[in-house]
Amino acid sequence: MYERHILICAGTGCISSGANEVHDTLVEELEKHGLKEKVRIIMSGCHGFCEQGPIFIVYPEDIFYCGVQAEDVPELVEEYLVKGNMVERLLYKDPVSEERVISHDKIMFYSKQKRLALRNCGVIDPENIDEYIIRGGYLGFKKALAMEPMDVVNEVKSSGLRGRGGAGFPTGMKWQFANGSPGGKKYIVCNADEGDPGAFMDRSLLEGDPHAILEGMLIAGKAVGADEGYIYVRSEYPLAIKRLRTAIAQAEEYGLIGENIMGFGFNFKVKIKEGAGAFVCGEETALLASIEGQRGVPRHRPPFPAVEGLWGKPTCINNVETLANVPLILRRGAEEFASVGTEGSKGTKVFALTGKVNNTGLVEVAMGITIREVVFDIGGGIRFGKKFKAAQIGGPSGGCIPEEHLDLPIDFDSLTAAGAMMGSGGLVVVDEDTCMVDMARYFLNFTKNESCGQCIPCRLGTTQMFDILEDITEGRGKPEDIPMLEELALAVKKGSMCGLGQTAPNPILTTLRYFRDEYEAHVIEKRCPALVCKALLQYSIDEEKCIGCTRCTKECPVDAISGEKKEPHVIDQEKCTKCGACFDVCPKKVRAVVVLSEGLPEQDRENAEEGCKCQS
Repeated sequence: MYERHILICAGTGCISSGANEVHDTLVEELEKHGLKEKVRIIMSGCHGFCEQGPIFIVYPEDIFYCGVQAEDVPELVEEYLVKGNMVERLLYKDPVSEERVISHDKIMFYSKQKRLALRNCGVIDPENIDEYIIRGGYLGFKKALAMEPMDVVNEVKSSGLRGRGGAGFPTGMKWQFANGSPGGKKYIVCNADEGDPGAFMDRSLLEGDPHAILEGMLIAGKAVGADEGYIYVRSEYPLAIKRLRTAIAQAEEYGLIGENIMGFGFNFKVKIKEGAGAFVCGEETALLASIEGQRGVPRHRPPFPAVEGLWGKPTCINNVETLANVPLILRRGAEEFASVGTEGSKGTKVFALTGKVNNTGLVEVAMGITIREVVFDIGGGIRFGKKFKAAQIGGPSGGCIPEEHLDLPIDFDSLTAAGAMMGSGGLVVVDEDTCMVDMARYFLNFTKNESCGQCIPCRLGTTQMFDILEDITEGRGKPEDIPMLEELALAVKKGSMCGLGQTAPNPILTTLRYFRDEYEAHVIEKRCPALVCKALLQYSIDEEKCIGCTRCTKECPVDAISGEKKEPHVIDQEKCTKCGACFDVCPKKVRAVVVLSEGLPEQDRENAEEGCKCQS
């Protein structure tokens, strides 16, 4: 009988921070102190609080240690496990009260979350099927096996579950279409082609609770009459693929995947298809083409996959997070799931919270929570006391929500009305030092490069929009560029063949809608209010403040700065590459080097002189 259990986060983030080394050192220290038989080590999935990793939790006391490195382990074993003394320096420190917090449920990052899809992540060993079963795993599938297929469909419809992959289409309705499609052969496909920059929701679910996805696929197979499933996961997720393969092998060994499952006459097998990393393959028909061995490009619809999908057979495609919710709905009932969220958006949503926020990581919140609560309560507010400017929700195809909409509830309909979208769950927070024009350019560059090039509006439209944004951020913008950009964005949105092109203009349309003044400042006044766009910046030296320390002259890579020691220095603007090195090395007490935007109004000059290095 173990006296204690130690959970070490073994998600990709914590592993990259040294979780495996922590594990190996812990094994050595436990043996050294004769505790090997008294303490069980569990390498769990992602705990969510990624920036605090590696995370190390001791049960049954629920002691939350964070930022643990291999060199910290001997002290943890000696002081806490042997002597019973708390190692306070490794406890979480609240950024507001500056007090150390012992248990994870007392940390604000966790206390406002509601974990349904992530219910097992960070709690169980994802490579141990027994731990999943102990937590109620496969009970939902067992219940579904005893039901008629349409009864399973109706249960999911009653729950109000909508697809978590982006569009938010009702899951039960999609299953109903597939169920009603004639044919003896049907497929279930799990879309795990997560390609949004900074997104890791699906990856964490696959790594931390692979059996939940398998169970969701099995229930879907029963509902629509399918006997075969594919998990389409990008090859950049090796840990997720490894744990999926382990989970499939275990489920087959337990008779949960295969022939005549549990004696109910239901057959189902699962295969993994590794994707090559094309963003467009997240689109349903492109994904199907890739599984078939063809070039991953979208197909015209109709027919929709539920009618004619993989190899021409009816196919039901669901996102990872969608499938992770399904076992819970069958096990606990549709009514309980529907009790969470809003009228039109039931349940919870998992977000990858990143950007200029104090607490970054994986969060799961009830639908209807406000952006303010996510950013300032769970996220702990903006870093370095800066001012919130916007939240980019929905990944590169999402939209920017400004400060005036901080109290907007996060649900499918509210976000759509605001010009954004739920998307797969990316949530990037930006502060006052972010240029919204440059941000739109960044996201459009991604979608432009990921376009399959099959249809003209997307292929040419995204390129033209990007070129205009490049001109604006590099000081070549013209007044007519702004209405032209808006017209192009609407044309691409309306005329593109698939979701990639139809949503690619969202960052432009929302920044034009909420931050048009920044576009006008770039084009008309030739200045970047956020001091980000290099072409519109100028580094200069205040002769009255310069003490002639020569640090800037030594650091300048192009010898653009001249001046004698202890004499004011000067920057040759023709040589200056605006790298910002001089600003970085100028003593903060002096701050003789200032960065200004060309044409910057006098009233803004004081703020600009406080300075920030140009962000390219």
